[in-house]
Parts: sequence; structure tokens; C-alpha cells
Amino acid sequence: MAAGLGFKTFLTGDVLTASDVNGYLMQGILVFATEAARNSAITSPQEGQFAFTKDTNSLWYYDGSAYVASGATGDIEGVTAGAGLSGGGTSGTVTLNINTPVVAKTANYTIATGDEGKLFTMNSASATTFSIPTDATFNFAIGTTINFVWITGVGQPSIAAVTPGTTTIISTGASSVAPKLRVANSAATCLKLSANNWLVTGDIA
Repeated sequence: MAAGLGFKTFLTGDVLTASDVNGYLMQGILVFATEAARNSAITSPQEGQFAFTKDTNSLWYYDGSAYVASGATGDIEGVTAGAGLSGGGTSGTVTLNINTPVVAKTANYTIATGDEGKLFTMNSASATTFSIPTDATFNFAIGTTINFVWITGVGQPSIAAVTPGTTTIISTGASSVAPKLRVANSAATCLKLSANNWLVTGDIA
């Protein structure tokens, strides 16, 4: 297949030469119903020749030995919602939304994989603890946040490490390593800073 000559406007009476046909008229994209129909119609494809197949809406070019998908669909073929997100998709306009599941608790609870981004509420008649495990138990990604609310009940919730000698918690609470939610309706957020290190911020005592 000759290299394309670009665009030319033919006038009435112009002589159409073989060079004109090869350089101007043969440079378009041929459309076929399927790959089989394309292969049947073009028995001797030329390097650089393009074809479009309607059944898969695919654009192909011949590289000298075989037809190759042009890759015109782009590199991103899907968006998956990770922890704390909802939405995503594999076509069209894709939307991601912040998703904060609210989980009610009435007794001591140790956070686990899958709790990233959640909001835990506590309602207990006695003191309770939200516990943070070691990385060896659940290795949360650095930057993970988990939220806690003392929603009601006389039992004051604390946030503490399962293994204080391994997991470090820092805060402005009276006990930096085991802060308490200050009063009913107080909220706090735990943020993982580094391996086995968490920061607790919020309405704590």
C-alpha cells in the first residue's frame, strides 16, 4: 500500500491515475460486519491498512503480518470503588461516592479488615473499649481512618491498643495512649500514621 498523499479535490475532467487511486482513494477505513467478513473481503491486506468491524465496534490496522486492535479504547477500562467508596463502572461516565457505613455497637469491639472508613457508634450501660490490633493481626494501609461516636448510654467508650507494647496510640486525651470520648454525642477519628502507629483526634478526654 502506497503512502497516503493527503487530501485532493478532483475536478470534472481530471484524469484519475493509478497513483491517485493508491495515494488518495485507498487511504480510507473500510467497514465490515465481522472480522471474518473483513478477512474474506481483503485477501491481501497491506501494511498500514485500517478496517472497522461493527460487531465489536473495533478499529484494526494491519502491521504487515496480522491485524492488530488499534487500542483506541484507551488504557482505563474500569473503575472499582475501594474501601470507603461506592460507585465505579466499566463504561460511560463513572462516579465515585464517599461511602461511610454506620455500625452500631453495644459492647467492646476490635476493629478488623473491612472497617476502613466506617463510623462505629456505642451505646452501653458500662464502660467499653474500641480496640486497635497490631499490624500482624490486621495490617491496615497507612492513611486508614476509622470513626467512633458515643451515641448514648452511661458507659464511656475508650480507644486503646490491643497490645500497647506493639501498637502506639497518641492523642491529646488525659491518657494519651487510651483516650476516652468526652461526653455522649462526642466523636473521634483514628488515623494510621505508620506501621503500628495511630493518631486519635476529636472530642476526647
